[in-house]
Amino acid sequence: MTLRKIRLELARGHEYPEGSSSHGYELVAPLAADGHFDAAEWREVKTRCLVRRFWEGAPDQNGLLVHRGGGWAFDYDKARKDDDEPLFKLDRHRIVEGDYLSVTEQDGVQRTFRIVRVAPFA
Repeated sequence: MTLRKIRLELARGHEYPEGSSSHGYELVAPLAADGHFDAAEWREVKTRCLVRRFWEGAPDQNGLLVHRGGGWAFDYDKARKDDDEPLFKLDRHRIVEGDYLSVTEQDGVQRTFRIVRVAPFA
């Protein structure tokens, strides 16, 4: 099993010119040896693919990494669709420290996050 704990922090942008370590996500996801997301393994371990959204000044949100339609998203409440946060081309990006990943958040804004840590998940 290749589950990894991944930490994303808000990258530099208009709101935060230096980025922010107080705004981001921690998630658990299966990665292949080359750092690409492993969708086949996700099917076997999807209940363990958790996400925690942390945002300074707001309570943490906890959910799951899910596949919806043609893409991947963070889902915090199965009964609602308006809280889902799609990931931009998760299946095409390498998830390695120093690279970037974009998330369209609940406010409809797509923000870029820097991958700051990828570690084994027990």
